[in-house]
Amino acid sequence: MQGVICINGTKIRNIVYSALFAAIICIATVIVRIPVPATKGYINLGDCFVIISGAVLGPLYGFLASALGSALSDIINGAAYFVPATIIIKGVMALAVSLIYGKTGRKKFSLLLSGIIAEIIMTAGYLVYEAFVLGYKSAAVAELPMNAIQGAAGIILSFILLTAISKNTKLREIFLTGGNGNEHI
Repeated sequence: MQGVICINGTKIRNIVYSALFAAIICIATVIVRIPVPATKGYINLGDCFVIISGAVLGPLYGFLASALGSALSDIINGAAYFVPATIIIKGVMALAVSLIYGKTGRKKFSLLLSGIIAEIIMTAGYLVYEAFVLGYKSAAVAELPMNAIQGAAGIILSFILLTAISKNTKLREIFLTGGNGNEHI
């Protein structure tokens, strides 16, 4: 088992945080959903936590948490045919947030910018999957406004939540630094 556990427990902490975020993403997606009958999809709040996971967990763990939590929600919601696309789309969303947010200095503007790019990935990704893989064509195009609404809600809510967390000393210490003093935001 050498290499699995780091001396300071960082790897275990990252795995635990990833599992927690996967659960949060799944729950936020399953509990709050507005059906879109044309494509059998739905609007949800999971994107908020996909963005946060990318910002907080970094590229690898953010990707894994977002892909797993979102894919599990598809299965629970009876939309398993979306799982292949969801794994890629939601994982890449978190990856984009992490890379852009990290490279641009972890400022409020860079969080908004990375969120916008992540949501463009989401809307374009599901458009392509629904139109060309599932064959929904015009229904996929008709769903674009719904995906845009979901994306906007995800950006706004993630911005509000991360701002609130960063202003609370205790939450900032636990949530954003993992208790190790190295800030992720």
